[in-house]
This record gives sequence, structure tokens and C-alpha cells, in this order.
Amino acid sequence: MNKIRLEIVGLSYSQTQSGAYALVLSETSGLRSLPIIIGAFEAQAIAIELEKMTPNRPLTHDLFKSLATAYDITLREVLIDELNEGIFHAKLVFEQNGDIQHVDARTSDAIAIAVRFKCPIYTFENIMDSAGVMMDESQDDAFDDTGETTGSQKTQESSKGFATMNMEQLQEMLNKAIEEEDYETASKIRDEINKRSQQ
Repeated sequence: MNKIRLEIVGLSYSQTQSGAYALVLSETSGLRSLPIIIGAFEAQAIAIELEKMTPNRPLTHDLFKSLATAYDITLREVLIDELNEGIFHAKLVFEQNGDIQHVDARTSDAIAIAVRFKCPIYTFENIMDSAGVMMDESQDDAFDDTGETTGSQKTQESSKGFATMNMEQLQEMLNKAIEEEDYETASKIRDEINKRSQQ
């Protein structure tokens, strides 16, 4: 069965489940996206790595990568291989000394680990057929009819409050947010700083 490569295109609050987040994966050579509802901890773990932040203490997924690296274990890929009653299942495909092992994992944990190893994420055609949603090329900020939006739109909305602050104030707020391990706020501040730096 042919595998379809996916990439992360959005991460936002879920408007359908309180306290949860929506992770959007899109096929690299197509217009379909796969929205997956994940927990706040896993969403934070994914966002921290995508934003290139360094937490004061290693998170669980960072610890996992450190242990794997110490024992010369490489994560070759993550495969979202099942969809049962609306729940996605994934496998981590590891290699150690030429030996390949498949390890079951929650999809959210698998992706949080995948972004740390910078390895590819795949799924199968039958899963895209069952749970994928079609995206127009012009719809970069919405992935379904529930009102969920990707991170780029949400960041634009939340960053409006930073418009009146200067760069020094933003940097102080960023340092404080990281120190308090409020990585969601830190991510928004980092986006505002990066936007100004490119102007």
C-alpha cells in the first residue's frame, strides 16, 4: 500500500472539544488535509519544537529523543496507520544497528517525537479517504467547516495586542513567558518579533 507523506500546516484551539487542540496535517503533493484532535500537553510539545524554543527543563519527548540518541537509535519515520472509531493510531519506525522496529504510539506523541527527530510523517490512502478534508489552494487558514483555523490566522489575531509594544518590551515578555513555561504565549510573542525583524 502506497504511503502518503504529510506535513504539519496548522495547530490551533479546538472549537469542538474544550481544552483540546486541532493539529492539521496536509499531504505534500495534494490538497487534502488530515485534522487530528490532540491534548494540550502534546500540542505544547509540538509547538515548542516547531518554534525552536528551549524549555528550562526537558519535556518528556525531549527526554525520549535524548535516550534514543544515547543508544544510537534513529527514528526513520512515523506512520499513521489506523483509524478506529474516530481515533488515529500510529507507529514509530526505529532503526538500531540495521535492525528495524515498529512501536505503537498515540498519534500526538508520535508527531511530537517526529518533529524532534525531523523525520517524515506518513499515512495511507484509505485513511485520507476516510478522514481527509479537501482544501482549496486559497484556503490557507481554514481546514474544515467547524471554524477551526491554522496557527497562522490565530497568531495574526492574537498578536494584535502586541502592536503597541516596542521590541525591548516584547523581548522581556518573551523571556518571562519562557521562564514561566507559558510556551503558547511565548510562541505568539516570537511570531511578532520575527514579523518586525523582517520589515
